[in-house]
Parts: sequence; C-alpha cells; structure tokens
Amino acid sequence: MDSNSASYNAGQAKGQAQEKASGLMDQAKNAAQSAKESIQETGQQLQAKAHESSEAAKDSANKS
Repeated sequence: MDSNSASYNAGQAKGQAQEKASGLMDQAKNAAQSAKESIQETGQQLQAKAHESSEAAKDSANKS
C-alpha cells in the first residue's frame, strides 16, 4: 500500500467517523427534545389536575 492509498483510506475512515458522530448527535438532540416535550406535557397535566382539585375543594367548602 503506497502512502497515497493509505492517506486516502485514512481520509475515508475519518469522514465516515465524522458522519456517524453527526448522526449520533442528531439522535441525541432528538431524544432530548422529545424528553423536554414529554416533561412539559406532564407538567401541564399536573397543573391542570391541581387546578381541578383546588376548584373542587372550593366548591365543597362553599356548599358546606
């Protein structure tokens, strides 16, 4: 294997590694975004439930 061939192969390997790393970063970014959205949705649901409970308690107190 001459030095041009070795250099070419090294460049190919480097390019493939960079592409794979980029793909993994994209996957991690997507997973983080999905987790963020899920947490926000859960927070909104909990906030709505707390509000409903508060309203129910107020109604119950007003009926007494």
